[in-house]
Amino acid sequence: LAGRLLLKAREKMAADFMAMAAPDASTTILDVGVSDVQMRGANHLESVYPHKARMSACGLGAGAEFRKAFPEIAYTQIVPNAPLPFGDRAFDVAVANAVLEHVGSTEKQRAFVRELMRVARTVFLTVPHRYFPVEHHTAIPFLHFFDPTFRLGCRLLKKERWLREDNLILMTQDRLKALAPEGAKVGRTGLPLGPFSSNLYLFIDQETDRPL
Repeated sequence: LAGRLLLKAREKMAADFMAMAAPDASTTILDVGVSDVQMRGANHLESVYPHKARMSACGLGAGAEFRKAFPEIAYTQIVPNAPLPFGDRAFDVAVANAVLEHVGSTEKQRAFVRELMRVARTVFLTVPHRYFPVEHHTAIPFLHFFDPTFRLGCRLLKKERWLREDNLILMTQDRLKALAPEGAKVGRTGLPLGPFSSNLYLFIDQETDRPL
């Protein structure tokens, strides 16, 4: 059941990306932070996007499984919290799924968004939503709605590593808006549960949005 729900969420995120970014056969896309483990639901955009030869990807690992699964897509290994090894506006669109919540402090998150804006004109990123009933990383229900109860739940279940800022920052719409330039769009995506939807998106079109 969890696997089916995850796939449904990623299908909705991919559909929202296609609707907002409106890529075509000529659009160049960079996917930042792809998974180095190819399993059901992983790297969903690469699995469904029809113009794979126009895509590039980067991640922290060597990417052996990714390269095998998607030989048409150029892969580059990157260093955490370092500038991306691509030129300014090297791509039309930069995407990142479930990466921003793991990069660290607020300043590191802002730097990550700025770096996506540097390498591409359009940015579409998604993050897990704090107010989805089950926390994505720990599978703890409801306690993550508030910091004290989330800390208690992680300690009781021996999942303290998720309390470290460099591992996880729980994301809300307000936090995502604070990281974005004026005019950027922030909304819900993934499993559609209103204010409890599973994911959030940030969409930036630098032809219309003000600089960060």
